[in-house]
Amino acid sequence: MPDSHLHNLLLYTYWKVLSSAFRQWSDADVVFVSEKLVSSLHAILATGAGVIIATSCNNVMTDRHWLATDFVWFGIPYMSYDIYAMYLSHYYTYQVKGYKEYREHSLYTLKAFFRRDFLLVLHHAVLLTIFLPITLFFRRDLGDFFIGCLFIAEFSTPFVSLGKILIQLGLQDVWLYKVNGLMVLLSFFACRIALFPYMYWVYGRHAGLPFHSVPFHLPPCCNLGNLCILAPQLYWFALLCRKARRTYLRQGKHRNPPSVTGSSKGD
Repeated sequence: MPDSHLHNLLLYTYWKVLSSAFRQWSDADVVFVSEKLVSSLHAILATGAGVIIATSCNNVMTDRHWLATDFVWFGIPYMSYDIYAMYLSHYYTYQVKGYKEYREHSLYTLKAFFRRDFLLVLHHAVLLTIFLPITLFFRRDLGDFFIGCLFIAEFSTPFVSLGKILIQLGLQDVWLYKVNGLMVLLSFFACRIALFPYMYWVYGRHAGLPFHSVPFHLPPCCNLGNLCILAPQLYWFALLCRKARRTYLRQGKHRNPPSVTGSSKGD
């Protein structure tokens, strides 16, 4: 697919540029950052497309926008590419650590990747094989507004990627890392969790229904689909909150080092 070739071209372009700019980096470092840069670029495009679609639809059910379909076609090869890029990052990370099984690509390295990143790969696979075909072929040209909202969910991705890149650069103590960490939590909660009750509220207002009764007026497959997308987001948000708490506690210890009792008396 041409779009898949585009993503691969971007990955290898970033790979070459970063390899030249940061000669001390290993292949694992370069692939990791390159993958995050490509993901961020795609997320920015998806967010922009989502905003355009959502703001152009006055009727949330029947109004159409061409991006609601065309960007899905663009997203299909990206999902395939992203699984490949995550595997490359996994492979080079363990190769640099000296694992003898990672001297070359094999069925073992593939299985290890799927075990380690099972939920993320499953998330991509479900979107690729179920939700994207439904969006393209089975929604009867209805609900472009909600497709746009789901695109906006990608708004948090550049912040997540930036945080990981700053860690890669050893910049966990700079103010940018702290501000970005706050943006990760806010954007992830707003665009990947609160987005779902917001869409239910918008549909309820369109259909003249109270918010609490909206799920009972939707086909069960719609509620199940939303739940399948929302569930991993809640899990990942919980992980982000735990990481933020650990970072806050660690920085608090650095600011308040334990005093040595009676040290002044020995002078």
